[in-house]
Amino acid sequence: MDLPEQQFNTWIKPLSAQVSSDMSKVVVFVANRFKLDWIRAQYSQPIAKHLEKLCGQPVQLELAIAPREAPVRAASEPAIAQPPVRAMAAGDLLAPEPPKHRLNSMLTFDTLVEGTANRMARAAAMHVATVPGHLYNPLFIYGGVGLGKTHLMHAAGNRLLADKPGAKVLYIHAEQFVSDVVKAYQRKTFDEFKDKYHSLDLLLIDDVQFIANKERTQEEFFNAFEALLAKKSHIVMTSDTYPKGLTDIHERLVSRFDSGLTVAIEPPELEMRVAILINKARVEGAEMPEEVAFFIAKNVRSNVRELEGALRKCLAYSRFNQKEISIPLAREALRDLLSIQNRQISVENIQKTVADYYKIKVADMYSKKRPASIARPRQIAMYLAKELTQKSLPEIGELFGGRDHTTVLHAVRKIGGERQQVTELNQQLHVLEQTLKG
Repeated sequence: MDLPEQQFNTWIKPLSAQVSSDMSKVVVFVANRFKLDWIRAQYSQPIAKHLEKLCGQPVQLELAIAPREAPVRAASEPAIAQPPVRAMAAGDLLAPEPPKHRLNSMLTFDTLVEGTANRMARAAAMHVATVPGHLYNPLFIYGGVGLGKTHLMHAAGNRLLADKPGAKVLYIHAEQFVSDVVKAYQRKTFDEFKDKYHSLDLLLIDDVQFIANKERTQEEFFNAFEALLAKKSHIVMTSDTYPKGLTDIHERLVSRFDSGLTVAIEPPELEMRVAILINKARVEGAEMPEEVAFFIAKNVRSNVRELEGALRKCLAYSRFNQKEISIPLAREALRDLLSIQNRQISVENIQKTVADYYKIKVADMYSKKRPASIARPRQIAMYLAKELTQKSLPEIGELFGGRDHTTVLHAVRKIGGERQQVTELNQQLHVLEQTLKG
């Protein structure tokens, strides 16, 4: 089964199972009724398919609530009819061997929702996957947490392997690269280390900022970088900031990072957030009404990961209470999240935060003054008010000194458009958003 590690550890690993001696029947024990219903709805078909593949024959799968006194019965107990059974951890039975490339096969271009926030990064990653070693080498993707950087890397690796099954591809987090360098240094196995990293066709390294302050790691990464470029292999990296924003990393490495294509992934826009919710709900076996998706999307703005968390809460609340998915249900399921947002982010808070950041007076947000040193921060505050609150354009205009809604709309479009083009502005907005969200 190809499941994200978190899902596997949460739902599959705790299960126990009884397997008949001829492998024709498997009873999987679940802790309680809620989990049993969830496993049946979400995972019973993938589990059955995996067991059939594993056993080489059709397998009868049953789900049952585990007895409190003994999660798995001994084979000698007569609870399950003959043939005899043997007990084991279901996680052991279902856990796949980790592939050498470490790619998650479920993270593909097909499962990635495209929008203006990720369109350029997606196009670049697709190009790398189809014509590796040529343009955009290295490809450096940056953005905040949970925006889909890792998904894009896995998608590129999976596409290359689909086209060229013999390609040497490796996805790795920067912390694992650090660990590999330390082991090679301790065990004096640098030849093996070089064989592993210098022979790749595609290296995908996540969160490259983690190699900061690690001298030996940076040296080895530089060597691997040069070796791969020399043999026209491709390198894709992600980070939480653009190359020149990285600190405590050698200048020669930073210049290499910036020598190919650097592209940002932004927080998803409203329409993209709605599409993500509807698609992910469908994957989970549920239909998300469009008006509910809009309600959630308007209230969860920061990243895809938070969207997925909100979706899971709504689906679990719906199943647990046996109620249809609706706006009142979503409001109830997400009441903690909504109360936090309503308490923390207001137009007044945005105005004060932006004024402090750009060193102007809060009163300038409402004034009729028009010098660029004031008008620019005011437009940025209007943009953030539209992005981070539920206020309408006329309501925002009123809070900015009684301005017309068309003035607010102009500011929102102007700052939103420039954000896609100007790295410095994007970084400033990212800092302001993180500050406001606490």
